[in-house]
Amino acid sequence: MEDIFKSLAALRKTTSLYKGFAPAMDVYETKDTVVVETPLAGVRPEDVQVQVEKGVLTVQGSHKKEHEIDEKNYYQKEMRSGSFYRQVVLPVAVVEDKINAEFEDGILRISAPKAAPTSSKKVQIQIKNKKSE
Repeated sequence: MEDIFKSLAALRKTTSLYKGFAPAMDVYETKDTVVVETPLAGVRPEDVQVQVEKGVLTVQGSHKKEHEIDEKNYYQKEMRSGSFYRQVVLPVAVVEDKINAEFEDGILRISAPKAAPTSSKKVQIQIKNKKSE
């Protein structure tokens, strides 16, 4: 039980370092590609950064609300503005330098071609007995 509280405390520290929102993401695969889609309506493509490193895809950027009312008498305010950040571990190995991203109708679509499967080889490891040396 104590481990759970330590994990929550660590999570709180990492999320408190980043003030912003995390956009929703759909991740799926086709025969040859891993596809990530995230809705970023109203965000300009030049305000978004997409990176991948060691199989972890990062989408971050900012959305500036152009027409916010100075008077703070909102009854309800659900439209987000400010910075956003989201990371997702890709489910399979991809060719990282061949990933492309495009915006269409407020959806950022990232396509990552799958890497060719590598064959694993079995290696026999000899165990030595330390006492007999």
